[in-house]
Amino acid sequence: MPNNFKISKTNNSRLSQLDFDNIPFGKVFSDHMFVADYIDGEWTNMEIVPFGNFEIHPACLALHYGQSIFEGMKATVDLDGRPLFFRPEKHIQRLNNSAARMCMPAVPDEMFHDAIHQLVSMDKDWIPPATGSALYIRPFMFGNGETIGVKASDTYKFIIFTGPVGPYYSKPVRLWVESEYVRAAKGGIGEAKASGNYAASLLPAQKAKAAGYDQILWLDASEFKYVQEVGTMNIFFVIDGKVITPITDGAILKGITRDTVMTILRAKGYEVEERLIEIDEIVQAHKAGTLTEVFGTGTAAVISHVADITYGEHEMVLPPMEERKVGALAKAEIEGLRNGTIADTRDWIVPAKQMVKV
Repeated sequence: MPNNFKISKTNNSRLSQLDFDNIPFGKVFSDHMFVADYIDGEWTNMEIVPFGNFEIHPACLALHYGQSIFEGMKATVDLDGRPLFFRPEKHIQRLNNSAARMCMPAVPDEMFHDAIHQLVSMDKDWIPPATGSALYIRPFMFGNGETIGVKASDTYKFIIFTGPVGPYYSKPVRLWVESEYVRAAKGGIGEAKASGNYAASLLPAQKAKAAGYDQILWLDASEFKYVQEVGTMNIFFVIDGKVITPITDGAILKGITRDTVMTILRAKGYEVEERLIEIDEIVQAHKAGTLTEVFGTGTAAVISHVADITYGEHEMVLPPMEERKVGALAKAEIEGLRNGTIADTRDWIVPAKQMVKV
């Protein structure tokens, strides 16, 4: 194996405790995890170990100053039970883009790919077979320096763990358009998958949920005029047959599912635009009856349809699901690729391979 990982296999698998028909999202974890340390300018201590707790120093820099990033990706199985990755090279690319913005070291491509292949091959029996379910893969890195002081850490810990998940949203979501709080601004870290982005969203999201909404539709930080993204998703609007999504301007995450959906829809003949979108344009399109679909995209959600959007006094209820074609088409294509029932002509699907026999 290129990276010579040390592998310690668990003697107490928890797989028998898993109810594949009832998997709460993000609360069940599989048997193993990959760990590595960045010390003295190089990655070391690379190993796969049983999933479990680990120690950190009370002065760990990430706990105090937020130098922490993460990724989210999935492994599924085809009809023959083979585990598959979907566009894994895009995830390591985005992880390293986040690392660069947060003044953190790059994760070597080879180490990343070898780790996810070995890890998923070892825990492939944790992958739920049902359509829309998957083995969620969470790579993350944090500054592990043991000192108080606002600066980049000199040591880092990189970890990958996995866990089975079902559909993120089981029904269309209700959105509240936020016009007081800010998720991210140009020049900030909105384009990075940094932990602090999500921490900043918790209070407004809590208020929105208390009012009966599932997520927030964020507006730009300068004028509260232009649509950005939803709390855990990029956002798409179908207006008069045209598919429109906000341009990534430095404050919006460059979603891999977002890119996938745009590629699929363009190949199907849809006109897809990336541009600034004013929230007032959405209101006017709804009034005119030309706003026919709104859906979010993301690794966890894949495609999540929007039931309604509330912006001040405007409550925009979307058409019934049976009338929506665009989001459903994109979701079916992605799920077909992920379970092997649709031919992969773009080399997006990568079968998992076991690097070392264990």
